Amino acid sequence: MEKQKVVVLGGGTGSNMTLKGLKLLRDLDLTAIITMSDDGGSTGKLRDEYGVLPSGDVRQCLIALSDCSDTVRDLFSYRFDNGGLAGHNAGNILLTALEKITGSFEEAIATASQLLSVRGQVLPVTTSNVNVRIILNDGEVIDGEDTINNRHDISYIGVQDLELFPKAVLNEKAKQAIVDADMIIIGPGNIYGSILPNLMIPGMKEVLASTKAKIVYNVNLMAKKEHCRKWSVEQFVLEIQKYIGDVIDIALYNTTRPSQELLDKYHQEGSFVERQTTDEFIGKAHLIGVDLLADGIFINPYKKDPIQRTLIRHDSLKVSQVIYKLLKSY
Repeated sequence: MEKQKVVVLGGGTGSNMTLKGLKLLRDLDLTAIITMSDDGGSTGKLRDEYGVLPSGDVRQCLIALSDCSDTVRDLFSYRFDNGGLAGHNAGNILLTALEKITGSFEEAIATASQLLSVRGQVLPVTTSNVNVRIILNDGEVIDGEDTINNRHDISYIGVQDLELFPKAVLNEKAKQAIVDADMIIIGPGNIYGSILPNLMIPGMKEVLASTKAKIVYNVNLMAKKEHCRKWSVEQFVLEIQKYIGDVIDIALYNTTRPSQELLDKYHQEGSFVERQTTDEFIGKAHLIGVDLLADGIFINPYKKDPIQRTLIRHDSLKVSQVIYKLLKSY
């Protein structure tokens, strides 16, 4: 029987989580389409110094889809903590070297996919050297994903518009994957860092409107206080619709509230995302709430502050089970 084709649009931790669960479903043909605007951390340094495309989000998704040994996965995840390479990730360095050797970021990803025994494919949304820009309601312009992520007043001022620069071209392989898909999953992830920069590549809005695939938006568990302070499920959906139109078929959101103790620890980072109304639809997007919360907590080993290290996460298995049921029911 022909495998059903599922495309995950995004980047970073959110896509990594989604792909880890979906990889276990062997009757799915998986494609991850990754944002290319990251300019922070190890990725940003390599991008600036070597003129390569950003590798960090791609690396995370390659690892999520890999069927290789733990040692090889650990190699691609390893981060140097001292010396001249402090802060750099070994996987990012390897992808940079492969891009220099092959002369192509797509070839670098293909070679890394072989090394990692990746099940499915990982594609950059564009091979253009693209950056993200937001225009605040007071007219201020902020350039670069890293700068945006480190601004703490965006929620309070509000975002008037978001742009990509310079002009980017949608990767034809990514476009074809969307056209051929049975289901497309957007998110979760940083809305101004991972989600919208992926969706706003010229041509993406049109191909999403024309695909036969069901489009599912997996809404964030928590609202990042710097960017989307106290946003509801509905506000997340409306922000996506603002830029790509009424193309979402299902907005999937979590209904299980984390413990108050954990929320109290987390309040410095953001707030729990909840429904604001009893409406079942926003446009054509059907709001579906289920338990998607991971038991326990996720500890980010690269954040030293104990409050900053405490993160509330989706459960990849719960997400994959819900996605699978939706896929089979449509």
